Amino acid sequence: MSRPGRDDSPDRLYTLTGGRSRSGSDAFDLVTLVVTESEPAPGMQSEHAAILRMCRFPTAVVEIAAELGLPVTVVRILLADLHDTGRISARHPLSAHRLPDPDILEQVLVGLRNL
Repeated sequence: MSRPGRDDSPDRLYTLTGGRSRSGSDAFDLVTLVVTESEPAPGMQSEHAAILRMCRFPTAVVEIAAELGLPVTVVRILLADLHDTGRISARHPLSAHRLPDPDILEQVLVGLRNL
């Protein structure tokens, strides 16, 4: 049995995306973490099912593309389809600007030491 995505001819990619060249959403960059919200359904496109199985734990878009052997642009379209139907959730990893203020962390640490 061959893995999904190993035939990346233009015809195959066109079929996978329904002829779309863009996802219509900027929600999925390379480091966006994707998590499955439902199990694959019978008759589902094999690439969609593979993504749902792969993302039981947070998985980055770039990892999904590498595992499927598909271009990131195609994976973004597939992810948008799954997201639109509520089968996956997506979130960006925490960045430094979202971390608590270092002064507050220091005060918490001092408070814990005083206990």
